[in-house]
Amino acid sequence: MILSSFTSLAEYSRFVAELFNRSSVERSTVVVWSESQYTGVAEGEVFFSSGLRLRMREELDFEAHLIVSYSYEVYKGDERLYWYDDFPHPKDFDLASSFPHHKHVPPDIKHNRIPAASLCFDHPNLPAIIDEIEFIS
Repeated sequence: MILSSFTSLAEYSRFVAELFNRSSVERSTVVVWSESQYTGVAEGEVFFSSGLRLRMREELDFEAHLIVSYSYEVYKGDERLYWYDDFPHPKDFDLASSFPHHKHVPPDIKHNRIPAASLCFDHPNLPAIIDEIEFIS
């Protein structure tokens, strides 16, 4: 399913609910809300049976069919294992292949970044994030 098929808050809410309806997900606090018919926000946490937890936030533009910004953080207990964000680091040439999308990984998780080629603004990122969490579980 591509983001351009998400033309409304209701459709994106349905997509998120279906995505989290899987055996690896114990529960979710993710809510999708909006203050206008053109934009939306999806945020909350997804708890996996493996003990991993995804904390996420997406800002969506339904008119332009885009993710405007995002943050995905993966935890085991209170330990943040890694995270993805779209904050640009134009001087980090190692990230040019997926600019501005990147993943923060250990060691020195704040400064150690790698390209995140599977993420973008014009289709849903959550399926790839969920697949990765299920793979490492």
